Amino acid sequence: MRLDGKVAVVTGAASGMGKAIAELYAAEGAKVIVADLNVEGAESVVQGITSNGGTAKAVKVNVAKQEDIDTMIDTAVSEYGTLDILVNNAGIMDGFEPVGDITDEKWDLIFDVNTKGVMRAMRKAIPIFLEKGKGIIVNTASTGGLNGAHAGATYGASKHAVVGLTKNTGFMYAKEGIRCNAIAPGGVATNIASSMTNINQFGAGRTQVVQAVMPRVGQSEEIAQVALFLASDESSFVNGTVITADAGWTAAF
Repeated sequence: MRLDGKVAVVTGAASGMGKAIAELYAAEGAKVIVADLNVEGAESVVQGITSNGGTAKAVKVNVAKQEDIDTMIDTAVSEYGTLDILVNNAGIMDGFEPVGDITDEKWDLIFDVNTKGVMRAMRKAIPIFLEKGKGIIVNTASTGGLNGAHAGATYGASKHAVVGLTKNTGFMYAKEGIRCNAIAPGGVATNIASSMTNINQFGAGRTQVVQAVMPRVGQSEEIAQVALFLASDESSFVNGTVITADAGWTAAF
């Protein structure tokens, strides 16, 4: 029970990596806020957690809205008394558009979800962590946040920003007992592709050479194990960094 008595918020937790993280955290003793725009999916995850003896509550959250972020964190405090762990996992993909084909609307949407939503949740959680003198933040970045051709320009830029935000936060609050790290998953079997529309054929074609050297597709449960490590005391000396989980994909270049 590595998270016994801890309170965690996990965004994008109705499916995929977020679901696996929420379930594993609950199994390890955490009380979990299962946050997702798909509230029916979130409720289903909660039902599974509670049927296995865990504690969880579903909250409908659009991470692009400040009021939803506030409600999410406030619910953790009102329901369980505090917040110990924040996992910013919610995210959407672009359509592999190169910069010449980006629209302002698509750019703004992806940054609102992938980057601004992460910042807002961290901003909301920091005062709680400062008062407690400790706190943990785990951000889902991407190998696309470390490299240039794992998605389109917008998604890649949004995840590069998450990496920078993670590193800055880890350093800034290191002496305040707050740790902030990110996971950079490679290709993982989730439903994030459902957020992709109007695939850009030029951009998708350019990424094919990169996709071709991927050793294998990962499973959500494998990413959840990394998130558990980062949320536990086992990673007490790990701060302000990014753990790549991609089966060796990016080791090739």
